[in-house]
Amino acid sequence: MNEWPEGRTANRGQGNGGRGYGRGSASPEPEGARVMRHVQRGTRPPGPAAPAAPAVPPQGGAVPPRPEYGQYDGYSEGQVYGGGPGSGSGGGSHDGGGRGRGRGTGSGGPGATGKPAPDWRRRLKVGALVLVVVVLVTTIGTYFWADSKLNREVDLSKVIERPDGGEGTNYLIVGSDSREGLSAEDRKRLRTGSAEGKRTDSMMILHVGDNGNTMVSLPRDSDVQIPSFKGSESGKLFPARAGTTKLNAAYAMDGPELLVRTVEHNTGLRIDHYAEIGFGGFASIVDAVGGVEIQIDQRMKDKKSGSDFEPGKHTLNGEQSLAFVRQRYGLAGGDLDRTKNQQKFLAALASQTATPSTVLNPFKLYPTMGAGLDTLIVDKDMGLYDLAEMFWAMKGVTGGDGTSMNMPISGNNGSNLVWDKAKVEQLVKQLNNGEKVTVQGN
Repeated sequence: MNEWPEGRTANRGQGNGGRGYGRGSASPEPEGARVMRHVQRGTRPPGPAAPAAPAVPPQGGAVPPRPEYGQYDGYSEGQVYGGGPGSGSGGGSHDGGGRGRGRGTGSGGPGATGKPAPDWRRRLKVGALVLVVVVLVTTIGTYFWADSKLNREVDLSKVIERPDGGEGTNYLIVGSDSREGLSAEDRKRLRTGSAEGKRTDSMMILHVGDNGNTMVSLPRDSDVQIPSFKGSESGKLFPARAGTTKLNAAYAMDGPELLVRTVEHNTGLRIDHYAEIGFGGFASIVDAVGGVEIQIDQRMKDKKSGSDFEPGKHTLNGEQSLAFVRQRYGLAGGDLDRTKNQQKFLAALASQTATPSTVLNPFKLYPTMGAGLDTLIVDKDMGLYDLAEMFWAMKGVTGGDGTSMNMPISGNNGSNLVWDKAKVEQLVKQLNNGEKVTVQGN
């Protein structure tokens, strides 16, 4: 009994009469074309649905041998079995030999190489996020580091009989001759002497307001009255000192609290914050920024301060800078010229410190901040924001953006400088009311 389908014989490879299967078939049409219908990818032509293709034989089973090349020119592995490398949309076209062309993904894109294209947008987002996190962590770390270095030693709540506050914020900035932390060699090199205690070498009121910032230098030889005060350590009340004396005597008597009390009593201006730096810190800041370039207009020589400069442009190191701002002998205007030199130097120091080369360079920024913060003394309520506001306002004023002046002087009382009371009252009124300062100082 013949179990082969009609039109087939069991004798494969027989002649024309046997209609053999596979090789040697005498059929005018290859056997494979009848058994495995060619499936053309693409749009289905109109008409009735095409019959389902025969099931694909298992990969491990017997596969009928392929016809000789030339007997069937429509054969395509990918299109017949549907799982070849060229499958999918645009998975390959037929050439004249019936072989599928194109083994890629069919898109012709970067995937044809076998490697996915890099997602640059995602990489940029991740990189930006990492940068933001690094900057944020560094900023927060720097904030807490700097805040921990502030020496909040001055308690302004101990100051009695204080005047009312006005517009803006008033800072009392003091440069003291404190030798704290200086070795015997440092004292000799910086010519600070070996006197015990500390005195004020420079004093300035910095007013920060909406109508412009103002810096007023207070000569250390200013003729003032020491008012009644509460001892900063003992808490005892002391009566006012008879007569008048130099302003720097207040600091020598009872420190920063009495100095604030004396300035407020003699000006009527309320001091909101206090900042003080000693000799060592001042010199260290200058050295940390690599020196300060300044124009010196006159011959300066003083054995006590150690200054020895010819007219012209100089780059001063810490030791030379301290000598420049401390010199008071040999100057035509005495203490008034000294305060002008101090303001001039602060302008140069601030402008050269607040530059990208310092602020963006951690190898200069941290030594500079460390040098200043180590010896900086402030009041208990002063924060880093207040300190930054003070610095930028001081930089602006000494750089020409604002008013910089000496306290108005009307004459002398021996070696003391007497303030012009009418001008001082007008100046304080303008500052308290937030008005533009029109008073001229000496």
